[in-house]
Amino acid sequence: MTIAMNTMGQTMARLWTRPWIPPEYGRLPYLWLLSLGYMFWKYAYVSPSAVEAALLALTIVFFVWLYCASFWARGWQIGACMLGGCLLGAAWVHWNAGAATFFIFACAMAAGIVDLRRAFLAVAIVYVLALLASLLAASAQMRFLFLMPLLTAGLPVTIGSIMDARLRRSRQALLRKQEEVEHMATIAERERISRDLHDLLGHSLSLIALKAELAGKLAERNPDACRREIADIEATARQALGEVRSAVSGYRESGLAHALASARASLAAADVELDERVERVQLAPATEHVVALALREAVTNVVRHAGARRCTLFLVQEGANAVLRVMDDGAGLRNVNDLRELRHGNGLNGMQERAAAIGGKLALAVAATSGLALELRVPAGEAA
Repeated sequence: MTIAMNTMGQTMARLWTRPWIPPEYGRLPYLWLLSLGYMFWKYAYVSPSAVEAALLALTIVFFVWLYCASFWARGWQIGACMLGGCLLGAAWVHWNAGAATFFIFACAMAAGIVDLRRAFLAVAIVYVLALLASLLAASAQMRFLFLMPLLTAGLPVTIGSIMDARLRRSRQALLRKQEEVEHMATIAERERISRDLHDLLGHSLSLIALKAELAGKLAERNPDACRREIADIEATARQALGEVRSAVSGYRESGLAHALASARASLAAADVELDERVERVQLAPATEHVVALALREAVTNVVRHAGARRCTLFLVQEGANAVLRVMDDGAGLRNVNDLRELRHGNGLNGMQERAAAIGGKLALAVAATSGLALELRVPAGEAA
């Protein structure tokens, strides 16, 4: 029993502390309740009896609850609130012409119906019920006083309420779309940063690992060369740290020239002979960024996975496109099945996504020397 009483008390507390009308509607709906004053116009001339005053007070309290509930109602609940307003109006029409205000409120409640046709159909039903209720009026004059507000104020209020509700729903839908776009943009930016970090760290860490291995071999045989390799490792680590910071902030301080120099150093450290043909190609900053990262990833794959002894690098302009080709003679790829497995790597997926984003195309094939042949085609353009 005690638990039940506590639960009921908590429920009543939540109902009392919760806003009577959803906050997104603002305070204007509370002001509309002043329209109930039309019910009291009669008593400026006629004093109500004690019973009538008590019934009027109960009616007003019940209708305020019904009115507030209509803002939280959904589906059939809206129709129930509208019907409740009509019944209150019909109950008072014989004694008070101000009962028309209940029918006007019932029409305004139709704004909660999403479908426009159903909303206006519900309004039409309310007007039919109001016409039928007018037959209960005590006199023809009272009937006129009852119908006049419905015809003069009821229609504008109804149309305004329905249009305002539609605009509010449109704004809410637009806000949800904007939030969705912002969410998708955030996801895309995170994916971009993850791809860039993978490319940068994969390349730099591979170079550091190779130089560290070489330094270990030279430690006893050639201390001077070992110190040079250790110095290169330190410089590469510092450079990688700077590049990671730039990637996180969305910028690049180094371009294609730096990527070429880094590729030469990585291949030399891995004892891979480089045959390069690099022409001067004008590239937009965004395109140069994609080509530089593709070159990094391709050279990283050659150094880490191919087991190659020779690498061929071409960067030329063919028509309106800049073409990057990287080929090796590694033994890592023997057939098309090996190529399919390689396509699932994060680095190659990132290259394909970046190339597609700028209107380019990435192609992979098994080279004639059994290694990997990579070709990237991107639109050439004037550098900014």
